[in-house]
Amino acid sequence: MSKPLIIVESPTKAKTISRFLGGDYTVKASMGHVRDLPKSKISIDVKHNFEPTYIIPPKAKETVAELKKLAKDAPKIILATDEDREGEAISWHLVQALDLGDEAAIAKGKEDKRISRIVFHEITKTAIDEALKNPRDIDLNLVDAQQARRVLDRLVGYELSPFLWRKIRYGLSAGRVQSVAVRLVVEREREIQKFQSEKYWSIEAKLSKNEDDKTFVAKLIKSAGQSVGKMDIKNEAQAKQITEGLKGASYQVADVTTKEVKRNPAAPFTTSTLQQEAARKFGFSAKQTMVIAQQLYEGVDIGEQGSTGLITYMRTDSLNLAQSALAAIKQMVETDFGKEYSLAEPRHFTNKSKGAQEAHEAIRPTDVMRKPEHIKQYLDRGQFKLYDLIYKRTIACQMAPAVLQQTAVDISAADCVFRANGQTVKFDGFIRAYTEGQDEKAEDEIEGILPELAVDEKLKLHELNSLQHFTEPPARYSDATLIKALEAHGVGRPSTYAPTLSTIQDRQYVEKIDKKYQPTEIGFLVNDMLVENFPEIVDINFTSHVEEEFDDIAEGKIGWVEVTREFYEPFKKHLAEKEATVEKRVEVSTTPCPHCGKMMLIKFGRMGKFLACPDPESKVTLPMPEEAAKIKELEEKTKDEHCPICGKPMAVKRGRFGFFLGCSDYPKCKGISKIWNKTGFKCPLCLDSDRKDKPGDIAEKKARGRGKPFYGCTRYPDCTFVMNVKPETQAQVDEAYKNWKENPPKPKSPRLKKKPPK
Repeated sequence: MSKPLIIVESPTKAKTISRFLGGDYTVKASMGHVRDLPKSKISIDVKHNFEPTYIIPPKAKETVAELKKLAKDAPKIILATDEDREGEAISWHLVQALDLGDEAAIAKGKEDKRISRIVFHEITKTAIDEALKNPRDIDLNLVDAQQARRVLDRLVGYELSPFLWRKIRYGLSAGRVQSVAVRLVVEREREIQKFQSEKYWSIEAKLSKNEDDKTFVAKLIKSAGQSVGKMDIKNEAQAKQITEGLKGASYQVADVTTKEVKRNPAAPFTTSTLQQEAARKFGFSAKQTMVIAQQLYEGVDIGEQGSTGLITYMRTDSLNLAQSALAAIKQMVETDFGKEYSLAEPRHFTNKSKGAQEAHEAIRPTDVMRKPEHIKQYLDRGQFKLYDLIYKRTIACQMAPAVLQQTAVDISAADCVFRANGQTVKFDGFIRAYTEGQDEKAEDEIEGILPELAVDEKLKLHELNSLQHFTEPPARYSDATLIKALEAHGVGRPSTYAPTLSTIQDRQYVEKIDKKYQPTEIGFLVNDMLVENFPEIVDINFTSHVEEEFDDIAEGKIGWVEVTREFYEPFKKHLAEKEATVEKRVEVSTTPCPHCGKMMLIKFGRMGKFLACPDPESKVTLPMPEEAAKIKELEEKTKDEHCPICGKPMAVKRGRFGFFLGCSDYPKCKGISKIWNKTGFKCPLCLDSDRKDKPGDIAEKKARGRGKPFYGCTRYPDCTFVMNVKPETQAQVDEAYKNWKENPPKPKSPRLKKKPPK
């Protein structure tokens, strides 16, 4: 007899749920979406209520065929896709792809009667059993909200992108959320470019109690009866005048102010705050965080317990925690930390997000008794870091406030007053478990610990310093701060932050340098074209308004067709006007064309700017002068390089990620190699091995995420010799090799999950 069929999105999720349900159910994965809009055409009928035409993509056909076969004889078909709008839409598409009912039948509740829909916040046995006891119908409001987003984004992308192709260059794209994200990055960059740094001085006294050499720092806050603000000492002469007046002055405590302050913990994680904190603490990209969180949610094999979901659903903007979780956290806090760290009543957090779905939960561990250190051996490095972060934040949010004693000491000297700030922890409270990271910490927020001081107490001066400072421009966006800005403006939703950040990099509108976003030249160009001609598309408030309307659709307050029409009709009219009035962007160079003699045009290609013949029939192109100079320099530098495959000379080429060497006999030979910054010394390990006939060179290298360069063999991974300092002489290389042999680096273990001890 056939078993009931449960359909989820991923094989990992299917495996975890199968283990909980034993052999009573068949659990299969849809492998994500089973229907989508085709890429080859717009597939939206704008004349007939924006009716979308969906197809089953080639990659999904085999899966759909298998699911159809299983569904044919199944007594029940249970759709267990994710609990958000995307998951609801996948269930809706599954019904139609498996021929269990069409759109009209689903709308009337007349689809195949074997179908039911279940949702759960976490993949645990308790949650799955509870969901199976409480099935429901597909929520068409959630489906409509997802469909509205998909249709609107398709209309904008497929109608506005060709406009950019015709006016700037082929291959560009625009999108409701991505274009706003690019605008934020571009506007921040322009703020930085316009910024003019100003000098200012501060005066600091390094002091101690007379009988103690342990010093603390006090900053000048008053001079000659006038307050001294951060920017008030504008030049060195002013600073010198004040310090001269303090020569021989005695320093004495004038006032001591102490106050007790309570500090509460941060709320449990939502999607955006998890991405922000993982970026701050570990340098994870938003995409990396979501990939790892998905693994933790769907299930990780933890020894005898098998595959188990370790965290609740990771796409959420809710700050709620289930009552059962609150009770378990309270018990754990009292057991591990003591009753004084626990709360009499649970702490509840207010959600600031307008569209937050309060029925959902924040991201938390599925079992607070499953401590990170207990399962560390089963997790890879990234999984452990993220699980540990989620675990500690969840515990801390239900712990007692930290009690801090803040002290401000005013110190008089001649006609000046200095102030020293300090704080001590009277009761650590939640800090014992976790403290939230910060994007930037203000200079004047940094406090130390002060000694016990009394009014009128004489102090010993160790140093009096006048320090020069410069005002700094606003910081470029990082993953954390860009997600924070998008969320604050109401742009995007939990499921869109990571894909948006990936998209604007893939489109080469921005690049990440030292983990900070900077717009590229094409990013500036596209943004300026959109801001000037389609301000509504890149208007932050308008985009936020559209997001709110999606939320209204999800709540059944408004129809999706109405929202789409309200947006599309003025957009289409505006697009037609701009198509007729905006001229193609043409920039003429000062370089004459070798083909026709006219000045060449500057065009944008996938690799950046290049020169093109103004004759539309001509295919003559040249690199930009600065690029040509760079190529010439690299050709000189690499003139002795030969192809590692056929031995023929190598040629300098440019790809998406910069310059490289390619075989001069391409396409017959496809040999490539990197352009190294060689030091001029051969690798001593190669010379001391069977590679001595073809030794590698010692060249400058830089590891991902590592600040300083190091120097290693160009024949890595065959050769693993490295040294930390750039060699200037052969003697330095020989000494480094001797030390390397005496203390060889430990081999890196493969990043696999550790097996449990026997």
